[in-house]
Amino acid sequence: MDEMDLMKNLREVPSPGPEAYDRARTALHTAMTEPVATVVRPKRWFSWPKVSVAAVGAAAVATAVAMGTTGGSVPTGPAMEAAPPVVESPLVKLASEVKAAATLTGDSSLVIGTKTAPDGSPYVYYTVYTDKGQVFKGDSAKTLADSAAKNDDQAHPFDAKVMAAARQAANGDVEKARVAMVTAAGNALGLGLSPAEADKAWADAQAEVAEMFRKAGKEVPAPRPRPTGKDLENRIGNHLWSNATYALFVGAANAEVRAGVLKLLATIKEATVGETDVDGQRALTIGASPDILGGDASAKLTINADNGLPIRDETFPAENSPNPSKYAVVTYKSSRVNLADVAAGKI
Repeated sequence: MDEMDLMKNLREVPSPGPEAYDRARTALHTAMTEPVATVVRPKRWFSWPKVSVAAVGAAAVATAVAMGTTGGSVPTGPAMEAAPPVVESPLVKLASEVKAAATLTGDSSLVIGTKTAPDGSPYVYYTVYTDKGQVFKGDSAKTLADSAAKNDDQAHPFDAKVMAAARQAANGDVEKARVAMVTAAGNALGLGLSPAEADKAWADAQAEVAEMFRKAGKEVPAPRPRPTGKDLENRIGNHLWSNATYALFVGAANAEVRAGVLKLLATIKEATVGETDVDGQRALTIGASPDILGGDASAKLTINADNGLPIRDETFPAENSPNPSKYAVVTYKSSRVNLADVAAGKI
């Protein structure tokens, strides 16, 4: 079992407060950069109006454990299929243009996300990712400024890992970066391990998850065999999509991070790329199918076709799913800023 199964099985359990969920996603690839005391952004494979405050603290931590059973080294080896050739992908072409563009001023990436809360009201959150790896958050310009002024750095090891993987892809070693991004929260899937080591990692992860279910008062699901074949491929794609887009939604205005994410998304065979227009600007759409999003939803990420900055991230219910996710959308604005200006409230 990994996080795709876990979130489905905990669908009806009250979920944790945003702070707990955010900590869990850090260990895993969880809450999408929400500040403390916010509405939690939905994961692709469960319906967010059903989440609330108690068990995904345990649930997402269990997920993190399920993902993180093999230590901090980046595995390599035949267990992960090599990335398909992506030289013709428009995402790779755009990534090269982003990387080659003139460096913008500033020492940080500011990303402002706007979503619709379950009650229908808009919710805006702010994230600053500095070039040094710090992360500051707020639900307004003022709370963001306060966070930066107090040096309330909320970065976690997961942030550093996904950003490093993105930079590695931007600088040319896409295959190693792909493995590093997939395993940024751990390696319960056993990538690069021997069959015996992979089986042990999977068994250890399931044991940890079972313990979390017991602590949450939930029925412990029956053990499942380690995924192989298409199931394994889908789960690899799931982790790659989720971790890479997390990096984008935090560090979009960092050109290396953005370029690396585009290259990594281009390696997902099931992802589709299209063209569209958003308020008069050329845009690309990147689609992720239900197969790689747990079966309950598909996703469409819309980015600016000239600079790769995210514009909109949408989740659509899967037509044939018995438990489809509900439609959700987050819009993004990204810019380069100076941390000193942010701390002074000048954004």
